[in-house]
Amino acid sequence: MAQMGKIGEQLDIDFIISTGDNFYDNGLTGVDDPLFHQSFTDIYTAPSLQKQWYNVLGNHDYRGNAEAQLSPILTKMDNRWLCLRSFVLNAGPEIAEFFFVDTTPFVTKYFTDPEDHVYDWKAILPREKYLNNLLMEVESALGESRAKWKIVVGHHAIKSAGHHGNAKELNIHLLPLLQTYDVDLYINGHDHCLQHISSSDSGTQFMTSGGGSKAWRGDVSWWNPQELKFYHDGQGFMSVEMTPTEVSIKFYDVFGNVLHNWSSSKQLSFAI
Repeated sequence: MAQMGKIGEQLDIDFIISTGDNFYDNGLTGVDDPLFHQSFTDIYTAPSLQKQWYNVLGNHDYRGNAEAQLSPILTKMDNRWLCLRSFVLNAGPEIAEFFFVDTTPFVTKYFTDPEDHVYDWKAILPREKYLNNLLMEVESALGESRAKWKIVVGHHAIKSAGHHGNAKELNIHLLPLLQTYDVDLYINGHDHCLQHISSSDSGTQFMTSGGGSKAWRGDVSWWNPQELKFYHDGQGFMSVEMTPTEVSIKFYDVFGNVLHNWSSSKQLSFAI
């Protein structure tokens, strides 16, 4: 966390994104759960991290009281906290829009084979209706977006060489939308690693930043080396810097060393 604070200060960051699994191992029990302070307020104490945090729910969050994380009561306790199921963040006129997607309800095994876990599906059922509405909203928002850069954020991976691998349901339902609407980046957590996959079948770059806490799984699936640009089986975090014409991504280890960077540029378009 110290290195996050230092890099945050160097970059003079505007906001922070959490890719889910905000509270291990079973989310929060309620808005008064002391874990909120123990795992968030009391951890991210650096001055540069006193900015707005935008959070999505992960599968571990759904094992607790998912509604608690969405509650404005938490925001009153720590005004940095904002967690919603799915939402759009406009990060500057005509520069970038971030589309946050609630990916956990897409994964069938959490419903059919929950093992010994109990998931909080209160607002999700009937599941098919929830997912249809969510996909319609995402497609509508992507279609209407005039942002130079489009970034979709979800918890589960569409492409991953890590322990959990690809979420096949997202490949079926979400990936086609990324391809149709020219999404530049898909950023996820879930796999406890840092990775960058550049897909040959779309222009989207797939970035995993799931090394915030648990890591070092020790298992990596084979992946096409032409697509797998970077893989770090350990803790760390990533930064995104954007202008209307350029985006720059850096992955850092726990010592603040830059492990991998990627950048891309676009021409400014002018209306005549």
